[in-house]
Amino acid sequence: MCERCGALWCWAVSLAWEARAVAFFRKLRILQTNCLPVRHIDNYKKYRLVGADRDLYEGAVVHVPVLVAEVIEAFKLAPPIAFLDATVGGCGHAQAILDAFPGANLWGIDRDPRAIGLAAKLLPQRRVQLFNNNYSELDNLPQKTFDGILFDFGLSSDQLDAPERGFSFRSDGPLDMRMDPTKGISAAQFLNTASLETLAQAVRDFGEEQNWRHVVNAIWRARGTCQLERTSAFAELVRSVLPKRYYSKIDPATRTFQGIRIAVNGELEAIQSALPKAFDALVPGGIMAIISFHSLEDRLIKQFFRQLAGLPVTRKDGRSKDERQSFGMIRTTKPITPSRDEIFANPRCRSAKLRIFQKGGTRP
Repeated sequence: MCERCGALWCWAVSLAWEARAVAFFRKLRILQTNCLPVRHIDNYKKYRLVGADRDLYEGAVVHVPVLVAEVIEAFKLAPPIAFLDATVGGCGHAQAILDAFPGANLWGIDRDPRAIGLAAKLLPQRRVQLFNNNYSELDNLPQKTFDGILFDFGLSSDQLDAPERGFSFRSDGPLDMRMDPTKGISAAQFLNTASLETLAQAVRDFGEEQNWRHVVNAIWRARGTCQLERTSAFAELVRSVLPKRYYSKIDPATRTFQGIRIAVNGELEAIQSALPKAFDALVPGGIMAIISFHSLEDRLIKQFFRQLAGLPVTRKDGRSKDERQSFGMIRTTKPITPSRDEIFANPRCRSAKLRIFQKGGTRP
């Protein structure tokens, strides 16, 4: 080997080892973060359920709300008096709003009965009213108008980390995935009874899985077996039919789980129904803030806000400026995303996007 080739070979080896070392220490940092006591992770954010609050609800997992400071700043544009948290979840945003705006009263809804039970224990009852409803039914609330409305379409840590809920394959549990376990059919029932076209829509469209045919065919063949009953077995089934080269930063089963969950809960349909109702309930000058974690959700929100602002909804929107009507202003030219510090402390928030809209007119 010549001197030049030897130098190039050593340089290539050193780069390879450096890349492996960077990947190793990145994983180590995430592992250390997840293992830190809650009070240490909490130093970077003020609003979080910590310490003694965890004992208020037996079996609850500490939930880390996403983009809390950014949400508070958004509502400072028009401080709310009547506030709607349409996805109260782990109460992180709700508590932050109550702390930031002492004069505000909060109406909270969630389709998960367990989340409502947690909220009833953690939030001050004199300023809060809670309802166990789907956010698509927000027009049925006794309060008809709000100064501020928040949607957070992500799952709470309590839902993700509870094996019996079946949302995650990190722990084995029944394949359920229902937001409200008392309504509808479980994911296992859906996989065993849905038509081929419906399965394809869930995996291909909702999960955005490129190799959806392999997954759908595997599900079809596995019907009536235990492979569609437990989270770990179903995840292994999905992994077994995907090409090895397909393995990337996320688990190969992630997209399929996501698509099945969206289909079982009718999430996109609920969002499409809820957004116009929320706008109608918003007072002139009021603020609507929406956090999404999935590209399909974010696309619906983006197009809805653009329509309200009198902008072209898509590139194919051929309407002239005179044909479009503006009902307010989009306060976020681009979606707000978590900072590096927040992602480091809470890796689950890495795909979050916050969009903000202010309704036109003057507040009464």
